[in-house]
Amino acid sequence: MALTLENLSLRWQDNPLLTSFSLHIDDGEIAVMHGPSGCGKSTLLSAIAGTAPKTLSIDGTITLNGKQIDHLAPQHRHIAILFQDALLFPHLTVAQNLGFALPSGLSRDARNSAILQALDDCGLAGYGDYDPGHLSGGQKARIAMMRAMLSAPHALLMDESFASLDPELRSQFGSFVAEQIKQKQIPALLISHHEEDKIFAKGKVITWPMLKNDNLGPVA
Repeated sequence: MALTLENLSLRWQDNPLLTSFSLHIDDGEIAVMHGPSGCGKSTLLSAIAGTAPKTLSIDGTITLNGKQIDHLAPQHRHIAILFQDALLFPHLTVAQNLGFALPSGLSRDARNSAILQALDDCGLAGYGDYDPGHLSGGQKARIAMMRAMLSAPHALLMDESFASLDPELRSQFGSFVAEQIKQKQIPALLISHHEEDKIFAKGKVITWPMLKNDNLGPVA
């Protein structure tokens, strides 16, 4: 399920953010795009996921698992996104948060089995009935990751997903994410302005090719 960007160009009004950029990420691989805050990295992720504002001009092709997806609506691209904040639903239990990602057609037994397995996989067996507000930052991050995986994505995008964690948790969670990516055999792209995150790329590190411009509008 490789993710390929070919000659991708992004323009916000009259300001170029990215020009003729190409990138190939194999299944089970994490690429890290490194660059300063405000240069447009998050805008690139929104272009890949299909959630970019209509005012953003996008040229080039985005291919996932051999299929061109840049013309598809976000819900048909099968791409999951992890943000800096876990964004768990506060009115749902941990188990209900995980179950939210599962297809509606599953039987109750199948749903319960998938949720219990996810909790076990992330080292949080027995936490299903917990209120998300009672979890630590690292625990919330793991639940958010497993919720993303339960949606059976074909690719994972990570928007500064480790930024809110302290160095020790960053290393632990990063290793956990890398293992999940390898097991699921999906491509992943992490954008970050932290040097420490480069270790998760196994050598595939891309430096954002455009300089920061404070007049670009709503980019990040």
